Amino acid sequence: MPAPRLRTAVVAVCLTLAAIPLGACGETPPSTPRAPSVATSAADAGGMTALTAAAKKEGRLNAIAIPPDEANYGALIDGFEKKYGIKVVVENPWGNSQEEINAIKEHRGNGRAPDVVDLGGSFAQSAARQHLLAPYRVAAFAEIPENQKDPRARWYNDYGGYISIGCDAHRVKTCPATFADLRKPEYKGQVALDGNPPRSGSAFAGVYAAALANGGSFDDIQPGVDFFAELSRSGNFIPVESTTATIAKGRTPISISWDFLNLGYTDEFRAKGVDVDWRTAIPFDGSFAQYYAQAINKHAPHPAAARLWEEYLFSPEGQNLRLGAYARPVLMNAMEKNGTLDKKAAEKLPTVEGTPTFPTEAQRAKAMKTVDRGWTEVFPG
Repeated sequence: MPAPRLRTAVVAVCLTLAAIPLGACGETPPSTPRAPSVATSAADAGGMTALTAAAKKEGRLNAIAIPPDEANYGALIDGFEKKYGIKVVVENPWGNSQEEINAIKEHRGNGRAPDVVDLGGSFAQSAARQHLLAPYRVAAFAEIPENQKDPRARWYNDYGGYISIGCDAHRVKTCPATFADLRKPEYKGQVALDGNPPRSGSAFAGVYAAALANGGSFDDIQPGVDFFAELSRSGNFIPVESTTATIAKGRTPISISWDFLNLGYTDEFRAKGVDVDWRTAIPFDGSFAQYYAQAINKHAPHPAAARLWEEYLFSPEGQNLRLGAYARPVLMNAMEKNGTLDKKAAEKLPTVEGTPTFPTEAQRAKAMKTVDRGWTEVFPG
């Protein structure tokens, strides 16, 4: 089973309470509960009962850039709505991380602003530096590995995976398994990324993985930019955002994206009877893992619902729903220890080698500047 190789040690706090209803850890309310808009935990808001009541009164959660077929967001939205009777409204479902940050700024002070955001690591750190996010500690905060959360609780990782290479075996005679393979002439006009690296967390990670495969490092992402420039010159790389629609039409028969997305595509095509034989390989020459972070808009129009949503995502129910869509939940190690992990779902994860390491905030910021500058120079359109 691949999961043990991925996990990072965690601090086991309140593990014995994990099977108790959501929010039991730290449930004791303060003598004077704070308003949800400034509460830094469920207890700070008067306890889970009070927070839930306030969220139900708001009756709505504004979300953004969470497609229903990505990391099981469809099931998570359904579960949250049924559990609490709160309507989840998703704007720009297929948007990217930068568009989420832009929406917080553009809609500040009106009811359209997103309450919560799901951001790639570098984008979450950028949003925190811009003072856009509200500090809030979910009940499971102590169980999240230290390198997977902001010490001030402005963001914390939720789910993640490895960069992978997806391929339609019906259209590609021999599917590539490594970044080195992608240089082969037989892949001319076939290689795509899942988005635009300066704006998309998954595409940015694809460039980072390519850098690692070509002599780069967390401190030096330039070889990744150079790699895609080379593929562009040879005609192998096409600057088309890869989606299930472009794959089904044969426009992007090879797609570099997260393993949980590529694996999910296989299930989706099979379920819909689409004539695509989608296969997934995790390239050993550029092994790169990352998690996506959750955060609350500092000026969320529905602050109680925003906080309740985060509690739901980090509950055993929410984390196992992630796992059901091949996304590795950040609490996987803790859940395995306390018996709340869906073991059958965990066994379906692809095998990976070694223990992943992650770039620091400073390394990510440096890499993003390099990609912002370099990608525009190579792909000015």
